[in-house]
Amino acid sequence: MERMFRSIHTWPKYVGNVVDQMVVIGAHSIPIVMLTAWFSGMVTAVQSSYQFSSWIPTWWVGSVVGESILLELAPMITGLVLTGRVGATIAAELGTMKVTEQIDALESLSFDPVAFLVMPRILAGTLMFPILVITADFFGIYGGFISANIQMDVTGFEFIKGFKTWFRPWDAWFGLIKAVAFGFAITSIACYQGFFTRHGAQGVGRATTLTVVVSCVAIVVLDYILGALFL
Repeated sequence: MERMFRSIHTWPKYVGNVVDQMVVIGAHSIPIVMLTAWFSGMVTAVQSSYQFSSWIPTWWVGSVVGESILLELAPMITGLVLTGRVGATIAAELGTMKVTEQIDALESLSFDPVAFLVMPRILAGTLMFPILVITADFFGIYGGFISANIQMDVTGFEFIKGFKTWFRPWDAWFGLIKAVAFGFAITSIACYQGFFTRHGAQGVGRATTLTVVVSCVAIVVLDYILGALFL
């Protein structure tokens, strides 16, 4: 990790690598983020309609869906889903390069493997996760509205009224802070596990599994810490 921070000043030299990783981590992850966020918003609205009694105004569902998506569901579910898609991929790629001595070959050619392989992935993940969470926010809230309209006949005006009642700009910013922390944590853990892989194909599998497990634990721990500090 120390070598990664020391190599950040070299990012202009490897800007092409950073852009490539931004496409892989960001653009290629949009469909799965859209799908999971959409159904997360829908199921939140369904559960709200189940919990609300007759004396609770139906427009409250807009506030429940909005706050749940912005504060918790969008960053958390995006982080957990991308742990499997992004984290496991990075660990497998770097692990394979390690056991096949490609990383050693880079060092023999006077390339810094941390600056060439690790830094672009961590930087791209830290930059792209907030964009993915913004995408999840939009589709999660819209999915919640569609479900509320079907389940409870909530109109667009009522849903927006409920959403605006308890919405604060800090709620959206807090979700983006989580996204930056999750993106950095997932890619850092994946790069570490992949970069120090040993024992051939079995080691690659172990590194990939550890990446997913450790990243999931790190996400829930970070979620609590950030909530305790900022809310």
